[in-house]
Amino acid sequence: MTPDAIVADASIDAGVDGEVEEGATNPVSLDVATVREKTSLASRIITSVALVAPVFGVLSAARLLWGVDLHPLDLYLFAIFYVITGLGITVGYHRLFTHKAFRASQPVRAAFAILGAMTLQGPVTQWVTDHRKHHARSDAAGDPHSPNLAGPGFFHHVYGFFHAHVGWLISTKGMERGMLYGRDLFDDPMIRFIDRAYFAWVAISIGLPYLIAFAITGSNARGIEALVWAGLVRIFCFQHATFAVNSVCHTWGRRPYVTGDKSTNNVLVALLTFGEGWHNNHHAFPRSARHGLTAAQVDLSYVVITLLTKVGLASEIRLPTDQQIARVAKTGA
Repeated sequence: MTPDAIVADASIDAGVDGEVEEGATNPVSLDVATVREKTSLASRIITSVALVAPVFGVLSAARLLWGVDLHPLDLYLFAIFYVITGLGITVGYHRLFTHKAFRASQPVRAAFAILGAMTLQGPVTQWVTDHRKHHARSDAAGDPHSPNLAGPGFFHHVYGFFHAHVGWLISTKGMERGMLYGRDLFDDPMIRFIDRAYFAWVAISIGLPYLIAFAITGSNARGIEALVWAGLVRIFCFQHATFAVNSVCHTWGRRPYVTGDKSTNNVLVALLTFGEGWHNNHHAFPRSARHGLTAAQVDLSYVVITLLTKVGLASEIRLPTDQQIARVAKTGA
């Protein structure tokens, strides 16, 4: 990596991100709601289908429905699709589009926007505006998916966790698709085109494993088998790994940095989401391209970003300085 590929920027610090579009964290000055009072009916229906359909794949794989075999090809395809589409969320939707933690060319931006859509977590503009609002209102009134706002007591804690994990997808998802949190994306013709074609990327995500397996084996049954494992089951697994960042990583884990919210670092979630589980690190430095800030904190997403930089496909990687890290680190953490 060339020295000028890394950007040390004061705005990378917690609470001083500057523009709302780039991940602001000031819950006092920003509106609680900007576009809709509630999630639209169409959004609730589409989201429900996206949540329920992969469950049938899991039940099928568990032989609770019609039963599906498992072959090495299914595992290979599962792993490949889990990684490449997952990086569409972690590197693309999150670090590139939401926080602008690095810059990339239009073809690279398009590729990550499409791969992110293939996880069935919604169009990039919806994902980004919701997540920017999460940072602006983290664990405060208006946070779309905080597990910590339901109130005291066991029942409220359980309800809050459920809301943060999946409940918010029906009740508060997509309320912020407006200019305050997403002008940069709504003004991008390429992003608007990719958003409009969202259901095409969903169809490809589910159908491509079938086509690959059928082309290799010549068997329709093996194609369906791959569709279940590398399509539906893979989507289910990565969806819930991502959802755990919202629920688990605001409930259990270590908090080495002072952030003003209840974000935590959780090793298991970090491994399943290619570094996203170092969530307290991320809330301390929202615009940092690197979430695993120590050598022991595995962050595959950052490795991918550095590789893109080495081949000239990315630039201006934002990282916190040692002084910035020390300034928000807890004593003895």
